[in-house]
Amino acid sequence: MLLTIDVGNTHTVLGLFDGDDIVEHWRISTDARRTADELAVLLQGLMGMHPLLGDELGDGIDGIAICATVPSVLHELREVTRRYYGDVPAVLVEPGVKTGVPILTDNPKEVGADRIINAVAAVELYGGPAIVVDFGTATTFDAVSARGEYIGGVIAPGIEISVEALGVRGAQLRKIEVARPRSVIGKNTVEAMQSGIIYGFAGQVDGVVSRMARELAEDPDDVTVIATGGLAPMVLGESSVIDEHEPWLTLVGLRLVYERNVARM
Repeated sequence: MLLTIDVGNTHTVLGLFDGDDIVEHWRISTDARRTADELAVLLQGLMGMHPLLGDELGDGIDGIAICATVPSVLHELREVTRRYYGDVPAVLVEPGVKTGVPILTDNPKEVGADRIINAVAAVELYGGPAIVVDFGTATTFDAVSARGEYIGGVIAPGIEISVEALGVRGAQLRKIEVARPRSVIGKNTVEAMQSGIIYGFAGQVDGVVSRMARELAEDPDDVTVIATGGLAPMVLGESSVIDEHEPWLTLVGLRLVYERNVARM
């Protein structure tokens, strides 16, 4: 079994692979204050519920792959792998790790590990050219060339950030549930805000992706657009440009990177 861990700014997603198949997954909050020991207890509690794993921490785990956008959590997870999974091969995605995707940006080291991992999975699953739209704390748009190169992208405020900002800065507004309203024209303040979020982000996705696709390929229709991230389902039905929905794209990318590096360890 391969344990994959994707640490985002808001949520951490864990996946358990049996070969190429993801057989279990969990989503927890990302807390930069958790220590390595606390993370180990949390992992033991989650994985202890799976029938294919043993009762002891590490039983049944043959490998670990981790990417993190929060440096303090990456540090603690490094300690988890050293202290609790010392005999298990572990790949932490950072500079020097082989991904198979050339990074053609001004400063490759500043590109988030999760964005590169998404590109790895996109190339493997769909080939290039492709655009990955990841609905997380930020909404990111990442471009992959026809030759499988990561060439850059776009970063915009995410859905939850926008909802929180409206509630904080709007004198007569409040934080709302992100849900599809009854109609585009809201009949009350909550529905008006929900409409602005859902249809506003769908319009943003359609506009940004269309512009990127025109730069990425002579024929924009050749570009495969892949949506991922926890909030992607909120926009899928309203966007006209998304071709594929891969909720576990980052975890698949981690599996691929693990396979490309474990033989070198």
